[in-house]
Amino acid sequence: MGEILVEVATDQAFGHGVPAQLGISGDALNVAAAAAAAGARVGLLAVLTDDDLGKAIAARIAELGISTDLLKFRSGQQGVYLVHCDPDGQREFSYARSGSVGSTLAPDDVDPRVFESAGAVVAGGIACAVSATSRAAVVKAAGLATRFVFDPNFRPRLTTAEDATAVLAELAPRAFLVTPSFPGETSTLLGASSPREAAGKLLAQGTELVAVTCGAEGVQLESADGCTWVPAIPAPAVVDQTGAGDSFVGTLTARLVLGDSFPTAARYGAAASSLVVGGKGGTGFIPSFDQTRAHAAAGVSAAAHDSVKGELPSHA
Repeated sequence: MGEILVEVATDQAFGHGVPAQLGISGDALNVAAAAAAAGARVGLLAVLTDDDLGKAIAARIAELGISTDLLKFRSGQQGVYLVHCDPDGQREFSYARSGSVGSTLAPDDVDPRVFESAGAVVAGGIACAVSATSRAAVVKAAGLATRFVFDPNFRPRLTTAEDATAVLAELAPRAFLVTPSFPGETSTLLGASSPREAAGKLLAQGTELVAVTCGAEGVQLESADGCTWVPAIPAPAVVDQTGAGDSFVGTLTARLVLGDSFPTAARYGAAASSLVVGGKGGTGFIPSFDQTRAHAAAGVSAAAHDSVKGELPSHA
């Protein structure tokens, strides 16, 4: 559940006449697409405009193997973001989403029958930040879900650190899985200086499973059963990193619901996020599960080779 955005992407600094590529993205869609590709049956709760643009977005959602049954259509403006290069060549995001139709998501949109029966419900900090009603919808969903998965996804342009910390504190006790990033979110939202310290704080609040993503190094997994370090899997090609973290969350959640162990599901998530960066845009390339499984197997073999040479990071 969350907000869907139109994506306008260019590799150049913004300027009149610069060619750009249109796409459909947003953390909720990226997560849903990854979960569907990983083999889960997925529905997406989001609000779209009740016009041709909304219909086109819904068609793209269906193309990605996601059910459109939960989509809502209302009058309003569609949220948009522009990703481009700044004068120094670094990626820059510019958003036009204030008062978007997606931010009108509200508790009444959350059908208890659907959310109580789902194998898992995934929401993120962005959905909680775009409006008070959207945040209330996430809180309601968390209370209904058998397994509630929360990705803090802290965005300083959308919310304050204080509000994001409060949201995490409210939702962590209800969560089956939380996926904070290190060092940004673990430091800002949890006051933790290490992945394991952050995970320990979330477990103490009542979260069942914690996967702390550590960028290019890997993922620290923690649960009552112990800890596991999952090394990152090198990407075959890096074109655009948009959606990599979302792909990890969607794949991990899908594989947990489908019966994989926590470490196995996380390895698949790491493999999927490594492949996603080879496409442009949040849903520019969504690997099939066969591709993800093969890439994960190759990554495990490489990690085993490195461990023999003593090259695993200190998190292990």
